[in-house]
This record gives sequence, structure tokens and C-alpha cells, in this order.
Amino acid sequence: MKYVFHPQALSEYAEAVQYYTGNRAELGQAFIDAVEEAVNRIRQSPTRWHIIDEDIRRCLTKKFPYGILYTIEQDYILILAFMHCS
Repeated sequence: MKYVFHPQALSEYAEAVQYYTGNRAELGQAFIDAVEEAVNRIRQSPTRWHIIDEDIRRCLTKKFPYGILYTIEQDYILILAFMHCS
């Protein structure tokens, strides 16, 4: 299933990448890889994660304290936000 980033989610993602890259370039790439892996898990099985509010679901990234909030639309997955989980 295809996916689309909400503009706010894309901005949050870019900020997190910039933060990790600012610490160490390889850490920024590791974060990108973790997000891509999580998005691929969502695409393969979008109903796997529980609904946390109305129709919003959350998938946690591996190795980084972030949750990807998303909804399942008719023809695509809408990524709404990147939530820092501490």
C-alpha cells in the first residue's frame, strides 16, 4: 500500500533527522533507516498496530524513541506525525 506524509509529519521527520545528523552523521542515517523500516512494516500490515485515538494508530521505531502516528485511508496510509516517546 502506498503512503503519504502529512506536511507537519514531514517537517517533524526532517527536524529529527537534522538533530541526529548534528550529533553524528551515521546516527542520522541510522534514524532514517529505522523510520524506513517502520514505514515498511506499516505498509505490509497496516492494521497490525492498535488504534490509540479514533482511527489513529502508532508504530514504534526500533532503536530510536519515536512513534509514527498514521491512519489507514481508502487508497493509502497517511502518516500524521512523528512522536518522541520518552
